[in-house]
Amino acid sequence: MAISARTVGEGEPIADMNTTPLIDVLLVLLIMFIITLPLMTHSTNLQLAGGTPSAVIPEVVYVDIDFDGAVLWNGVLIQDFAQLERLLRQEAARKDQADLQVRPDGRAAYDTVARVLALAQRSGIKRIGVSSADD
Repeated sequence: MAISARTVGEGEPIADMNTTPLIDVLLVLLIMFIITLPLMTHSTNLQLAGGTPSAVIPEVVYVDIDFDGAVLWNGVLIQDFAQLERLLRQEAARKDQADLQVRPDGRAAYDTVARVLALAQRSGIKRIGVSSADD
């Protein structure tokens, strides 16, 4: 901050402070706060389940769908959708339901995959996952 002394016609010096650098710094700080403020105010609320955590890992049932439309229940070929529905209803009736993992082949028909998912939902399966058959 430089102070300059100028003389006026009567011989009195006028002391002026150079405020240009101060204003530059303040403008840079203002721009920084404007840019970072939306990042600081963003928040995500999570509803965490209460109670004691369960040490029991649920069983997993794999339903594979081949490219030709064949449906397999844990590796066993299912003859028709009525048999699949019976198996799904039996699983849904259990107290501790297994996780259902539907694993369609990449070349499987969408109609077959959608039908299996709809049957699982209508049967009352609570936990349904979809993953790649390659995993």
